[in-house]
Amino acid sequence: MILTKEDLFEILEGNRRLTMRIIEAFPEDKLFNYSPDEKLRPFAEMVKEIMNIENGYVRGITLDVWEYEDLFAGISAKEELIKVSNKVREETRKLWSEMPAERLNIMVKDPFFGEEQSHFARLQYSLENEIHHRGQGYTYLRILGIEPPEFYVR
Repeated sequence: MILTKEDLFEILEGNRRLTMRIIEAFPEDKLFNYSPDEKLRPFAEMVKEIMNIENGYVRGITLDVWEYEDLFAGISAKEELIKVSNKVREETRKLWSEMPAERLNIMVKDPFFGEEQSHFARLQYSLENEIHHRGQGYTYLRILGIEPPEFYVR
C-alpha cells in the first residue's frame, strides 16, 4: 500500500487537531510562562516553532518561496496564539490543495537546516517535531495536575 498525498494530509490534520486540543487544555498563564526546568521552553514557544516550520515548509514546497518568518512575534495571549495557528493551517489547506503530488518527491537542499532531502521527508520531519513537542505538552499538563486530552481522539 502506498501513502497518497491525501493520506499524508489526513495524518497531518489528525495530529494538528490533537495539538490544538493540548493548547486548549493549558491555562493561559502556564501556556506562556511555565516550564518544569530552566533548560526547557514554555509550550507556547514550542507551538510557535511548530507553526512557523509548517508555514515555511508548505510555502516552500508549494510555491518555492523559502522564508522562515516568525508569525507569532509579540503574541502572548492564548486566543491570539490559537488564531494565528488556525490561520497557518488554513493557508496550509489552501496550498496543499494546489500542490501536485509529484512535488513531494523532489529532492532539494533544505534552506533552513541545510541537508538535502525530499519534500516528503521534510514534512515527515515537521510532523515528528510536532509530535515530540506535543509529548512535552502532555508532560507539562500532567506535572501541572491537568488531565490532558485523550491521545487516541484525532
